[in-house]
Amino acid sequence: MERKKSGQNVRFAHRREVCVPLQVTRYIKAMKRLADSIETVRRLKLDGLKPSSFGMALLLFLTGPASAITSLDPAAVRAASEYSARHRGFSFLAIQDGRTLLEQNAKTPHRIYSGTKAFWDLAALAAAEDGLLDLDERVVGTITSWRSDPRKAQVTIRQLLDFDSGIEPQFFLHETQSGDRDATAMRARMVAEPGSAFIYGPATLQVFHRVLKEKLRGDSPTHYLERRVLHRLGLGSQRYLADHAGNPLLATGWILTARQWAKLGRVILTNGAPVISKSSFAQCWRGTTANRAFSLGWWNNRAAPNGREFDFEQMLIPKWQNQDWHDACLCRDAPDDLVACIGSEGQRLYVIPSLQLIVVRQANGGSFSDAHFLRLLLGRQGR
Repeated sequence: MERKKSGQNVRFAHRREVCVPLQVTRYIKAMKRLADSIETVRRLKLDGLKPSSFGMALLLFLTGPASAITSLDPAAVRAASEYSARHRGFSFLAIQDGRTLLEQNAKTPHRIYSGTKAFWDLAALAAAEDGLLDLDERVVGTITSWRSDPRKAQVTIRQLLDFDSGIEPQFFLHETQSGDRDATAMRARMVAEPGSAFIYGPATLQVFHRVLKEKLRGDSPTHYLERRVLHRLGLGSQRYLADHAGNPLLATGWILTARQWAKLGRVILTNGAPVISKSSFAQCWRGTTANRAFSLGWWNNRAAPNGREFDFEQMLIPKWQNQDWHDACLCRDAPDDLVACIGSEGQRLYVIPSLQLIVVRQANGGSFSDAHFLRLLLGRQGR
């Protein structure tokens, strides 16, 4: 049903309207899988499978992965959205198993800040699948000027994307559109050994842009991103914040609606389709030695339930030398398969595959706790 709340367009499905159709839909899907399995076993039986084996196969199907997904409590979803709104939340979108649970301003464009990074990382994974590059190859094979620096000569493409290359962050690249960002980033100093420290900043992504540009041999990384990734997601060209040399800023800058950003979350639930394979996408959840909570544009909750719970966005504010990512998790009470894109000023895209859940939260700054929000959303507040 539709109604107005706090000047925003709000659509919320009543508990019965959400749960019953979901159960019916899952029942129909389960019966279809059961019918398919029975037919498969029937053919095997004709090939000599014993009757007792038929019963065992049927039992394995019924007790296997066909179990229903736990539906979120509508009251819990509303509580999470209200918490978000109290902390300058701009939009909210919750989708479970393809069903919209709650929607607020989900079709109004808003900056996603560092949410931009994950799209470029997806382009990097696609380029690896296409044979354009190997994430574990050394950058010096493409940027030959790095041969004179023993530490730069050891840096891999993956380390550029995982922010553990050892290169200084160069945050000023966010603020200027003059000159050549890529050239400036390639001259950045090494401040740590490759693989030893998590140093979050735009410089390494600009180096990656130059690498990809060289690998494409005439095509531009932006065109490749649009053709290979964005068009498959139903998205068009974006706000690239190009410098005077035409280089886009890879670290931030995009403006998307919650509905559009949720399309990236859907890629996780489909194991990479329609952009890349499941095995390629699985690299995003590995983490690194320097920061096991981050890989290729995505933050993870794999240290739950026993990890150190703290605000990731706040941890990024101090200088990299003063950050501690040891055993980091977003929320101890959230599933350990939770992953998230995190943007400045409270921009969030959460995905929980075990719940078939996508949640987008956009904001205009303000204080915000991922852990508190997630406990409210999952009905686990007070545990």
